[in-house]
Formats: sequence, C-alpha cells, structure tokens
Amino acid sequence: MVDQYIAQLVEYGLRTGLVDEADKIYVTNRVLEILHKSDYDAPEAVEEAPLETILANLLDWAVAQGLLEDNVTDRDLFDTKLMGALTPAPSVVRAKFAALYKEQGAKAATDWYYKFSQDTDYIRRYRICKDLKWVSETPWGELDITVNLSKPEKDPKAIAAAKLAPQSGYPKCLLCRENEGYAGRGNHPARQNHRILPVVINNQEWGFQYSPYVYYNEHCIVFNSQHTPMKIERATFRKLLDFVKQFPHYFVGSNADLPIVGGSILSHDHFQGGHYTFAMAKAPMEREFVFPGFEDVESGIVRWPMSVVRLRSVDDERLVELADHILTAWRGYTDEAAFVFAQTDGEPHNTITPIARKNGDKYELDLVLRNNITTEEHPLGVYHPHAKLHHIKKENIGLIEVMGLAVLPARLKGEMEALEKAILAGADLRADETLAKHADWVEEFLPRHPEMNADNLHAIVQEEIGHVFGQVLEDAGVYKCTDEGREAFERFLRTVQ
Repeated sequence: MVDQYIAQLVEYGLRTGLVDEADKIYVTNRVLEILHKSDYDAPEAVEEAPLETILANLLDWAVAQGLLEDNVTDRDLFDTKLMGALTPAPSVVRAKFAALYKEQGAKAATDWYYKFSQDTDYIRRYRICKDLKWVSETPWGELDITVNLSKPEKDPKAIAAAKLAPQSGYPKCLLCRENEGYAGRGNHPARQNHRILPVVINNQEWGFQYSPYVYYNEHCIVFNSQHTPMKIERATFRKLLDFVKQFPHYFVGSNADLPIVGGSILSHDHFQGGHYTFAMAKAPMEREFVFPGFEDVESGIVRWPMSVVRLRSVDDERLVELADHILTAWRGYTDEAAFVFAQTDGEPHNTITPIARKNGDKYELDLVLRNNITTEEHPLGVYHPHAKLHHIKKENIGLIEVMGLAVLPARLKGEMEALEKAILAGADLRADETLAKHADWVEEFLPRHPEMNADNLHAIVQEEIGHVFGQVLEDAGVYKCTDEGREAFERFLRTVQ
C-alpha cells in the first residue's frame, strides 16, 4: 500500500497547485528518497484522501521500517520533510505573491498565501480545528476565548532526547529567516515547508509569514530580517503604519518590550497582525482628549479594561509624531498616588503595546499603556493577572490578550471536563488535588446560576471563564475604569508635550 500512499501525496500536491504537472516525476522521486525506497510501482488508480490520513499512513509505514521513532517529535520532523518535497522554492512563492499583489491587490495576494500556508501543512488545519473557541459576553463586549490544543505535547522520551541533543545557535530563534527550509531537530521544529515573503517597512527589510498556531483569522507574523531585540520606539509606529499601508485589510501590532508585559519572544523584533477585528477595535472612545499642537488628530481614552489611548487621522505621519510624544512622556512618568513608577532601582517599568489599523480613510493607532512593576503582594506583576485568577490564566498578557482574545492553557480542557462532572455529582472540589484551585471560583459563581443543570452547565462554565478573562484584563490595566482611575489617566495625558 505504500506506493498508493506516495501517489496520494503527489496527487494532493497536484490538486492543490503545490506541484506542477511537469514536476510530478521529480517530486515522486524526492518522496521516494525521503522514504529510502529505490523502487516504485505507480498505481493505475489513485484514491483521494485527506492529507492528515495520507501523512499518517506514510508515517506508520516509516515507523515500521525503522526510519523514525514513533513519537510526536519524530513524526512531525518526518512529515514536514515529506511536505517539503511538495513545496515550491521561495523564489517561486515570492513571484506568485508579487504578481497577485500587482494584478489583483493585497487581499487577493494574502488570500492565496494563507491557503498556500495551509496546503503545505505549515499550518496544520487538522490540529487547529481541535482548539476550543467560544465568545463570552462581558461588560467590555464579546471577548474571544480560546484553549490552545493545536500545539502537540511532547512525550517524556522526546523531552529527554531534546535536552540531550546538541545545542545549536542556528537558527538563533524560531523567528529568524534562516528557519525557511530548515530540517529541524529534536529541540527545534522542521521548516522545509515554510516560505517567507519579504516586505519593506521604514526602509528596512522585514519578513512576512503566518503563525503555524493561528489564534484568529490569518494570524500573521512580521519580523525583522536581523535577529535584533524587541524595542518600542518612534520607528515602531512608522513600521506598523507602513505595513497597514501595504495591507489595509490587516491590523498589525507589537508586544511590549519589557518582561512580564511583553511577549514570549523578546529577543527578536517582530509584530503580529491579521484579518480580524478584536473586541478592543470595536470599543468606542469614552473620553475625547485634545493634545496641544495636535488638534487635527482625533484622540481619546478607549472604553476598555486596559489603559488605551486611541489616535485617528488621515495623515499617518501625524500619528507617528504624536505617538512618539506619548511614548516619551510615558517612559519617564511617575505618579505615586496612582502607583505608577517609571523605574525602581534603575529598572524601567513603563512601555507601550501599540496596534495599527486602517478604519475607512483614516489610520488608527491604539497605544496601550503598560507597567511591569512587582511587589511582595504581586511578585508576578501588579498589572498582571492577580493570584486569585491564576487557576485560569497565569501567563503574561501579550498583544493578543490585550485586544480581547484569551489564549488559555491546554490543561483547562481536561480540568473543566472534570470540574463539570464534580459539580453535577456534588463532589468536594477541595478534596481533589487538580480541582481544588478552582473551588473558590466555583463557590463564587454557582449562586448566580440557580438554573444550572446538566444541560446548561458547560455553557455556564464557559461564560464564567469569559468573565475571569475580563477580570484578567482589568488587573492588567494600569488605570482602573473608575472616576479616580480616569482622572489619573488624564493627569498623565496632560503631561504629554
């Protein structure tokens, strides 16, 4: 049957446009080489099958032949090598994208590139669909909740093997352009099926790709072609708006550049964007504010649990200028009464998470004020999810969460299933080592749901997780959504010169 599987894989490449008919024999031989097969009997009829099934069958055969160990890491390395045989060279991909962009526009070009990134299995559709997703209605609008299940967990043997594997400085990180076509290793994913597009922003060469773990529609990554640390500065605003100019149907934003309030990769300057409208983008400005000298720029405080200044203008350069003034003022701003400190013991605390988008004929910049100060009471951060919320969300609040999409840990799937069973059974949650951390939360929300039963409990738990995420965002907000908090917020804005 292996010849049938090989034929199915090549036919998949032809069907999706990854393989040209003229390259059919060449690609078949590439697959045979990877499988260490020197002979091949092409089947007369090729049965169409889903890519996941084709790859699983080929992997099972390869395991039986001793070509790889039967674990997630080895299987992912091997099936990516197979898909690499079907994936066109970078020059071909770039030429196709450029032609589409020129002839049909930015959206047609990204539509093609997104489908291409899925067809190559760089974005594994069959894993992404396993993620849990729902929408929760909160005082801040409809928040998106996701439980990330698409990133496979490594088994203990694979983890041990990765620790023993030789350490390499190539590629320097997962975002470096040297990942394109890289074979991978036990502690670094294979990328033979990965293709990067070049973009120029602020007169610098950057790369454009999609995230393999898409959290929302067309979740893309824009990254510096050089391995250089994250830094929020005036040039950041120029780069964001330059990208939006080229791809006006996309938003793009940057994680902050300090620990706790920054993203998971601070060592490589990069942005995240996509074709999606988050709850924060839908939120209105609740208080207008006029900055002296920038009367032509619409400005104000956004009705959002985190501290957001929105700037809007048809002139993107005016936004860059004003955003730079706000950033400079915030970097050095201290207000002890509001527990805002620019630095302690020489360690800086203030930075910004910026997001750019096009709204009609105007450009928008949302500037989210961030502060990473810690205390004995809040050792993980004062403006970070507080301890009582860690049973649901303990990790950093990065760009995606800031905008209203929760990225929750995979552990919650099993924990919530067990929790719902325990609630229905009237079990003692505190007696269960895994569920005990959720006990206070359950005791708090159950009285609000006298209608709770076996049919609606799951929806109630999802709704309450959404409310927890709303509280997470409130904790992460430097200025609280109270009269006192808004006055402190405006007190800062009045210092911007």
